[in-house]
Amino acid sequence: MGGCFSKPKPVEVKVELSLLEKEKEVDGLSPNGKASPFADCRPNGALGHGSDDDSTPLPLYNKPRDYVEASVCHVKDLENGQMREVDLGSGRALLIKEHGEFSAMAHKCPHYGAPLVKGVLSKGHVRCPWHGACFNIATGDLEDFPGLDSLPTFQVRVEKDKVIIRANKQALQSQKRSKPMARCSAVINSSTGFSHVLIIGSGPAGLVCAETLRQEGFTDRIVMCTKDRHPPYDRPKLSKSLESTAEQLRLRSMEFLQDHDIELLVDKEAVAIDVKTRSVTFEDGLRMEYKKLFIATGSKPKPMVYNGKEVRNVFHLRTPEDANSIARLASNKNAVIVGTSYVGMEVAAALTDKAHSVSIIGIESVPFKKALGEKVGKAIMKLFEVNRVKFYMLNEVSEMIGQHGQLKEVVLKSGKVLRADVCVIGAGSVPATGFLKQSGIHMDSRGFITVNKMMQTSADGVFAGGDVVVFPFPPRHNKKVNIPHWQMAHVHGRVAALSMMGRPADLKTVPYFWSAMFGKTIRYAGYGDGFDDVIIQGDLDELRFVAFYTRGEEVVAVASMNYDPIVSRVAEVLGSGKTIRKRDVEMLARLGKTGDISWLIDKGSQ
Repeated sequence: MGGCFSKPKPVEVKVELSLLEKEKEVDGLSPNGKASPFADCRPNGALGHGSDDDSTPLPLYNKPRDYVEASVCHVKDLENGQMREVDLGSGRALLIKEHGEFSAMAHKCPHYGAPLVKGVLSKGHVRCPWHGACFNIATGDLEDFPGLDSLPTFQVRVEKDKVIIRANKQALQSQKRSKPMARCSAVINSSTGFSHVLIIGSGPAGLVCAETLRQEGFTDRIVMCTKDRHPPYDRPKLSKSLESTAEQLRLRSMEFLQDHDIELLVDKEAVAIDVKTRSVTFEDGLRMEYKKLFIATGSKPKPMVYNGKEVRNVFHLRTPEDANSIARLASNKNAVIVGTSYVGMEVAAALTDKAHSVSIIGIESVPFKKALGEKVGKAIMKLFEVNRVKFYMLNEVSEMIGQHGQLKEVVLKSGKVLRADVCVIGAGSVPATGFLKQSGIHMDSRGFITVNKMMQTSADGVFAGGDVVVFPFPPRHNKKVNIPHWQMAHVHGRVAALSMMGRPADLKTVPYFWSAMFGKTIRYAGYGDGFDDVIIQGDLDELRFVAFYTRGEEVVAVASMNYDPIVSRVAEVLGSGKTIRKRDVEMLARLGKTGDISWLIDKGSQ
């Protein structure tokens, strides 16, 4: 995965924490970008170098007026390991000093626009403070996910103790670039029922698989099929921004896909796979053969048993149209959310300023108890109650009652009756693998596809990734786990693409997850399944905290609110193979000691 994470022998390190000022996250819509014309710009900033004679020559087709050049600071203004956001007049850049050399690149993460100066600099890359994406400081290349685009880099030189940046104006404005991609060299009729690579699913796993193939020089046909009606879009935002359209949420446009010879077939649902003939049959009767197949169909809502399933205005949030309908129907009406999943809770939060009332039904005593622990769950529950959300916990739905076919009441098994004009079911999910039952592809008892570390299934030439798989997870001694995170699906797509091309890559990443509610964001890194203790630093009542999740004597995950960039810092530590010990975190919690843990990133016994 480029080198964002290496995996040396685990070493033991001590922890000190810093309670940092709250950073306001402008959770803007994920941008959709074209490749920057300045993708070949190289940083150049070793101290003692950088005269006019040895500066990097510019391509002939770039005119001087397309560039801006500015002296941004004195050479001694930055210490090693420091970053600074600087103004070039036509835009801003991130100036970095590491190992005595300067480099410069775009200052915003292209995923959601986070200020990278607030991120974590370590061993030649910068990690985003919001969602953990990594960028190489020399090339700007995206090394770890989420997101699709890399960063433009800018020339740096030192003259008379002044640090000077020369940057392309368009790159300064765009703040992103796409990696170069190969084109399909085969002459293929679009009606031909064969694709060298066939991808089922257009979520992050499928999209990253397709783009990685092209980035790595794959020149044969790629077809991506989806049962969605839209080009790939940012699904996690559906529950946070209910009124957004598919156009606003899109990750890549049809034009982008066409420009890079990635064929997208929408409204195409796979219903059967024959691994012997290497073919996939779709609901509309289309049959397509493949050389390599990637299955990334994601998840589907967990079935729920109740009476009154014919009643209208009951939704599973799956599409932008669902989200738009929920927002419209809930306006000044009574909304009921079934389930305390992240999706359910985010929808509830999004509806509080639209609906007359919002009620949540949950089977546990506290939301997120299994994932985040009871203490954190109670703090989040209190946040919702302050925002006039009513909880009905330790309860389930018995019946949906309609009037003229439209929902009017939700009856609970306790006997309680709730007024309801719209209901959203967010009670968990199961893998969307029902169409594979007769395929011969091995699945576990829960319906997850089992894959090896290269994302290969039991069938020759068939790969899978994202929510539908269980895969060997190195930090848990290669135990096969399911991690249904948006970020992890990106990683699976890249690993699968490289494996298809005979370039197997290790799955080197730290799972990273986020959830936004009432303008506050929970960030989470690691794999905390089966944690046996939670150590809290900060103030839960103020929702300004960091929670360490431990198994035995080892920290396995961390979650935070208003403590940026602590989660990204800990992700760096865990990703480098170092161990954070429970006893060290406990000691700091007892002392109420705060400090700076940045030293952890590059420190460790040999």
